[in-house]
Amino acid sequence: MKENNVMEPQRETPVYDTVDVLVLGAGPAGWGAAVSAAREGAKTLLVEGSSDVGGVATTGLMSHWTGNTTGGIYEEIISRTHNVYGKNPKLNDQEMRKYIDHETMKTRALQMMREAGVKLLLNTMACEPYMEGKRLAGVFVENKSGRSLIRAKVSIDCTGDGDIAARAGAPYFKGRESDGAMQPMTLMVQVGGVDVERMEYVYAFEDSYEVPEGDIQKLARACIPAPAGHVLVYPSVFPGVVTLNMTNVTGMDGTNADDLTEAYIRCREQLPEIMEFLQKHVPGFENSFVLKSASQIGVRETRHFIGMKTITEQDILSARVFPDWAVANAHFNFDVHNITGAGLDETGCQKKFSQKKGYTIPYGCLVPQKVDGLLLAGRCISGTHLAHSNYRVMPICANMGQAAGIAAALCASGGIQPRELPAERLQERLTALGVRPE
Repeated sequence: MKENNVMEPQRETPVYDTVDVLVLGAGPAGWGAAVSAAREGAKTLLVEGSSDVGGVATTGLMSHWTGNTTGGIYEEIISRTHNVYGKNPKLNDQEMRKYIDHETMKTRALQMMREAGVKLLLNTMACEPYMEGKRLAGVFVENKSGRSLIRAKVSIDCTGDGDIAARAGAPYFKGRESDGAMQPMTLMVQVGGVDVERMEYVYAFEDSYEVPEGDIQKLARACIPAPAGHVLVYPSVFPGVVTLNMTNVTGMDGTNADDLTEAYIRCREQLPEIMEFLQKHVPGFENSFVLKSASQIGVRETRHFIGMKTITEQDILSARVFPDWAVANAHFNFDVHNITGAGLDETGCQKKFSQKKGYTIPYGCLVPQKVDGLLLAGRCISGTHLAHSNYRVMPICANMGQAAGIAAALCASGGIQPRELPAERLQERLTALGVRPE
């Protein structure tokens, strides 16, 4: 035993519940997974560390559903949760559907889960895997009631970082293949008091416009201390309110608690300088103020698990349709935020991304090597660093969750392991629900 370690006393741990499908994390992937598994008749329990479901879409204060996919649970989510009260005169009805009213979404997400029969356990941390040989047979959790075990036939890790999958022994690598460097973290912020008729939205790093003192992106680089320094200003469903994606922290590891804490503090420390820049240099922001900020920092990239299949950037560029597809019609760009500073990374491509067709993600990307009883959904599935920059966005993650939830329910009812499930059986159910490659 190391000098700085201690031995915890042995204890008896109660079993909280035994379920068919255990979903860890309630972001878009976990949301899609839990609802889909429950609708297939599986006894489903969803564990979430915060008080709200939705993840980056709610507690992360993401402005809108970026990226796209057709068919699948994403379309239902956006129909059920879009704001019907707020109105931004600069947005048409279709655009309004994609921009998020976070409080409406929190409530309606809970309604979807209740209707499906998902059992929720909020304010609860998934701590350690419970292994039976190489099979993940359950997860130890901790909350106000103490420590307990949830047994499960199949678990789906939708934590973003794949915390339980990693602790269960599923192999992975972090970040960029060449050096392990990861995309920066961001704290999203909503700003009120903006005269939106006098300003312009900035949707991508490759967008800019002229303000009285010059090009807004160049001016931001000169005025806002690094590693912040880019301008991204998105609409809101509410009048006079915009969302900023302008804080930026590089060189941090989202699986390290110290780094997460430091990143959150640094992003908050950048806010006064960002607001000063906008108020001083950008017409329309003279009387603006911070309305609210995310309670969860946005972590773009950490673990990439090694699955039975791996999706690459070449697969995306060729719009490949895999025979064992599990997600269909996914589309986005190579959204690689600068790993060493502000703006777009040299490997990234946003508005100039020329591949317009949807691609598929194979079922094997959701099945990790070496560990049974486990599926993955969300940004930690099996893919390359560059491919990940495309599929990590919320609509695609939600539909990954749908595929994983249905697959988990099929495995639980059939008494088989996820790696044994024929992709055709999953595709039959997805096709019946309107999901198929176009």
